[in-house]
Order: sequence, then structure tokens, then C-alpha cells
Amino acid sequence: MKFFIDSADVAEIKELAAYGLLDGVTTNPSLIAKSGRDFKEVIAEICKIVSGPVSAEVAATDYENMIREGNILSKIAKNVCIKLPLTLDGLKACKYFSDQNIQTNVTLCFSAAQAILAAKAGATFVSPFVGRLDDIGQDGLGLIEEICAIYANYPEFKTEVLVASIRHPIHIVDAAKIGADVATIPAKVIKQLVSHPLTDKGLETFVKDWASTGQKI
Repeated sequence: MKFFIDSADVAEIKELAAYGLLDGVTTNPSLIAKSGRDFKEVIAEICKIVSGPVSAEVAATDYENMIREGNILSKIAKNVCIKLPLTLDGLKACKYFSDQNIQTNVTLCFSAAQAILAAKAGATFVSPFVGRLDDIGQDGLGLIEEICAIYANYPEFKTEVLVASIRHPIHIVDAAKIGADVATIPAKVIKQLVSHPLTDKGLETFVKDWASTGQKI
């Protein structure tokens, strides 16, 4: 499974990239607004840190302006992935960029039917939102399982399942069991993956026992 970080915070992206944990980055208008910085400058800086796909979302909701904005964003760096909403205009724009060999991430996916449309439009990634479905009492990971099963039936579908709206480590582990291609994860949840009380206890014991030997390496 590939790990993307869901962030527009350059400092935390640099930190996690240094550990060799990142395969890409996703951003969205809310994350950019939180950063308080110029959108295109942030994307350009992130693209220099991470060699994998960096999702940059269009602000437009109509086809013509999605194309205009997407063309501008695609020129920032070769690894920019144009992020588009799962609407009819978004799917039409997805087809346009896919035909230009520009990566696309079709976002705000909440059903298997929508995911089929994204694959038929040639999306590089489709982003089902598991956490937001869980929030309204639906089964977010069940949707991931449905999409993965459907895509497996059709080898001509090249779209990767990018699990979004991840809230905790169990979302990641269960999505990996299902066979999702990518998880885009908040920095704090990536760090939670490494934590286990037995690891901490074991390390404490090893440090104490080594100190008792009086040796040095």
C-alpha cells in the first residue's frame, strides 16, 4: 500500500518524507486555507519535497474553468495530479486530462457507482471518503471493499483506490487487508501507526539492561 500524506503543511511533509514513509501528497482547499499561504507556491514547494503524485484541487465547478485551472496547475511540476470533484463536469475534465497523460484524482466519492464512472473516465486515482461515511452511520470500509472487488473484475480499469478521510490506524490496516492501493493519511495518524505500549515497554527494558552492563558500542 502506498502512503500519501493529507496535508498542506510543508514542515510536516518534510518531516515524514525524511523517514521514507511518503509516496505522495494530497491537498484540498480546506488544507490550503488552513496553511494561510499562496496555493500555487505551496504546491510548487511540496512537489520539490516529494517525487510522487501531489494532488492539487481545482476550485472551479464547471468544465471550462476546471480545464483552465487544471492546465495552470499541471504546469507547476511534472508530479502534479489534478484533483477533480466527482460530478459530470469533473468526470468530463478527468477524461480531458487523462487523454493528455496528466494524472487525475477524482475526489468526494461516496458510492461504488461513482467509482465505476471515475474508472471509465480514466482517473489515475479515485478517493472514497471512509470517515465521512462512518460519520453518518454508513460503512466506509465496506465501500472500499466494494470498489476493489468491482475494479478487480475489469482489468481495463487502471484507476487506483485511494482511501481518504482516514481517522485512525484501523482504517489503514483494514483498507490494506481489503487491497486498497493507496491511503492518504493525516500526519498524526501516520505517527500513531508506530505506537504500541509493548514496544515502549520492551525498549525501556532493553535500555535499562544495557546500562547495567556498563558497556559502550
